[in-house]
This record gives sequence, C-alpha cells and structure tokens, in this order.
Amino acid sequence: MSKLTHFNQAGDAHMVDVGNKEVTHRVAKTTGRLVMQAETLKLITEGRHKKGDVLGVARIAGIMAAKRTAELIPLCHPLPITHIQLDLTPINENTIQCTCVVETDGKTGVEMEALNATQIALLTIYDMCKAVDRGMVIEGVCLLEKSGGKSGDWVREE
Repeated sequence: MSKLTHFNQAGDAHMVDVGNKEVTHRVAKTTGRLVMQAETLKLITEGRHKKGDVLGVARIAGIMAAKRTAELIPLCHPLPITHIQLDLTPINENTIQCTCVVETDGKTGVEMEALNATQIALLTIYDMCKAVDRGMVIEGVCLLEKSGGKSGDWVREE
C-alpha cells in the first residue's frame, strides 16, 4: 500500500504539489444507486412528480457538483473539466443507477469530481422525492475505473 499523499513528513495535512507532473488526459468513471419504493420511481419515470423533471434536475446538479468539487473537499485541486457524462437509469422497479464519467487534461485525476457528481445527483433525487419516500437509500457509490497519469489505469474488479 502506498503512503497517504495528503500528509507531509510531519503528519500535517497539505495540498499535494502537482507542479512537476505531466499534463495527461484523465478519465474517471463512477457509479451509485438510489433504492426507493416502486411507486416513487413510477412518479419519477412517468413524469407525475409535482416538482417536475426529477432526473433532469438531478443530472444538472451532478454536473454542477463535479465543477465545484475543489470548493467542497479541502485538499482537491481545482481542475478544468473537459467533459462530463452523467446518466440516471432505472435498473429495476425500485432503483435508479447513476453512472458518471468525468474527463480533463491535467496534472491530477478527476476521481473526486466523478464521485461528487454521482452522490449529489442521487442526493438531489432524494431531496426532490423525500416528501413521498423518506426511506430511500443511497448505496454502492464507488469508482469503477480511472485512466491517465503516472499511476496509469485502474479498473474495479467485481
């Protein structure tokens, strides 16, 4: 296991110096699910929710979250994101899956941006639907794969 990079030799938290790293194309893909009552998902997919297009609002919230990750996570570098693809898909009668791909050309990866986008998109659905289903559960949020940079490619083994 490699050492934790966000601590210096004295054990103090610090922002990692990426100044001497090469700019490479970086991609991160994440996923997560929101489990809810079947009737809640029907309200969403049939467009009957009184708050409007739940999935459309959640998609925009996720995209905005990716762009603002450095403002929320103290040691993240602000990154020029070149592309975000965020999909919200019902995968059975009571679950929506979020899949997010974030890309940049930079000196550090976009894993945190993709994870943040996934969680905020799912939280937005929760927020919009909590009046009808407070028992919803966000689960399985994780990095699926990443590419680029000195450490190379990584793919989750299931």
